Amino acid sequence: MIQTDAVHNKKPELVAPGGDIEKLKTAIEYGADAVYTGGEGFNLRMGASHMTLQEVKEATAWVHDRGKKIYITLNIFAHNYHIRGIRSYIEKLAEIPIDAVIISDPGIFLTVKEIAPHIPVHLSTQANTTNIKSVEFWYQQGIHRIILARELTLGEIQEITQNSLSETEAFVHGAMCMSYSGRCLLSSFLTNRHANLGDCSHSCRWHYTLREEKRPNESYPIIEDESGTFILSSKDLCMIQHIPELVRAGITAWKIEGRMKSQYYAAVVTRIYREAIDQYFANPDKYLYDPRWLEELEKVSHREYGTGFFFGNQGYKSQTMYPENSPIKGYNYLGTISNVLSEDIAEVLVKNRISHNTPVEIMGKRLHDDFREVLDIRNEYNEPVKSANAGQKILIKVSRPVDKYFMIRKCS
Repeated sequence: MIQTDAVHNKKPELVAPGGDIEKLKTAIEYGADAVYTGGEGFNLRMGASHMTLQEVKEATAWVHDRGKKIYITLNIFAHNYHIRGIRSYIEKLAEIPIDAVIISDPGIFLTVKEIAPHIPVHLSTQANTTNIKSVEFWYQQGIHRIILARELTLGEIQEITQNSLSETEAFVHGAMCMSYSGRCLLSSFLTNRHANLGDCSHSCRWHYTLREEKRPNESYPIIEDESGTFILSSKDLCMIQHIPELVRAGITAWKIEGRMKSQYYAAVVTRIYREAIDQYFANPDKYLYDPRWLEELEKVSHREYGTGFFFGNQGYKSQTMYPENSPIKGYNYLGTISNVLSEDIAEVLVKNRISHNTPVEIMGKRLHDDFREVLDIRNEYNEPVKSANAGQKILIKVSRPVDKYFMIRKCS
């Protein structure tokens, strides 16, 4: 055994998504130890808002001022035509003190080591690392953190962490791919949008029927029940009820999926895992799961939750959704507090239409910050208004102190 029990009880790093600079700041404000984000291209979230190099520079300074870390994703599977652009990008990125890049392609890894050997490299889950010898191989190449494949059980992860010098990272919450850790060809075939180049059309979420070539007018719907046909529609991963098991597995960093999801999603999910981790390490012997944590996670848009492969492949019980179980909407995200003007007056950046006298919930950075309010909304001249639309700034009167990045939401 290489690792010690002390290492296996070490507080994990909570890594949250930062699709753009505001989501990145929100994740940090709500408790992330580190954020991961994409620069201009070369990452697996083409639909996300990418940050320019100048924004990466500003974000890095902002994150470091708060004692946190920032990781930049370069995890596409590159073709020849990508390499020249990647070289140029890495040369510029090397001038920014980011904490690591996340790669999956050996060619990109080699390019990073040639141009910017001082930048630490993390191996993406896209590299499908599923065993201790693969971890050892990559460690010998100079990669000291492996983001493990989603197909591993907690037992397998624990065996890796006990017998490896490498840091490990694992997804604990968010969407799951239906192909081997995301190596999907379905999107490329159906829409010419390449999942391994960051442009996935999420074809696995569509509804399909099966047709036999000699019976073109007859179709058979592809459904999923406890008897089988578990093909495409995956549940979302949620491990909030299993904090002690994750700790015992010795995972260095716990990762939240969601760079293409909302600022509200980043806030809700990050703060709940932050609270659970902190409560566990405050007193492991007296740790108790709080049912409110799962209740909060139900308030973001998501698919039915499951535990993925962590407890083995349990088929329909933990992996796939029934056809009738459509995505769950959660609460409506109305706006974010952008400035606090006084103890009872705050400025709000509206994200979705807000109406006067609407009962809402003010969501803070921790559960104990939350409170209910009936919105008294006003314009910049402190004049009452009936409603405000996305993009506007309004003033609200609050009955309790609030802070910048607090959010306004209401039950959908």
